[in-house]
Amino acid sequence: MIFSLLITGAPYSSQSVATAVQFAREALQQGHTLHRVFFYADAVHTGSKLATPPQDEMHIPNEWQQLAKDNDLDLVVCIAAAVRRGVLDEGEAKRHEKPAGNLQDNYQLSGLGQLVEAAMISDRMITFAP
Repeated sequence: MIFSLLITGAPYSSQSVATAVQFAREALQQGHTLHRVFFYADAVHTGSKLATPPQDEMHIPNEWQQLAKDNDLDLVVCIAAAVRRGVLDEGEAKRHEKPAGNLQDNYQLSGLGQLVEAAMISDRMITFAP
């Protein structure tokens, strides 16, 4: 089965992002395909390089990054929600005259068209909300 995930909760103020990464890992282990993970609303903070949780807590952005690297996943951060919340790639940082971008490797900024395309291609779109 082909899944895509829509995540809307902030990584450290709701359980949605951590639950989604566990779901993704389990689905891949069971042989399913994960077409795309789309981070929307406060979930865009998952794509920030600047997240620094305590060492004894799960580093959710790094968990997603490693899962993406190991499985060639498409991690998309909603560009409008991200820019509004200060999560920028180098191109958006220049465009908005900010000193640096902070988007993690293996994540990309894109629009809602990517979410619509994911829903069309996937057998199931699963939403993880706070």
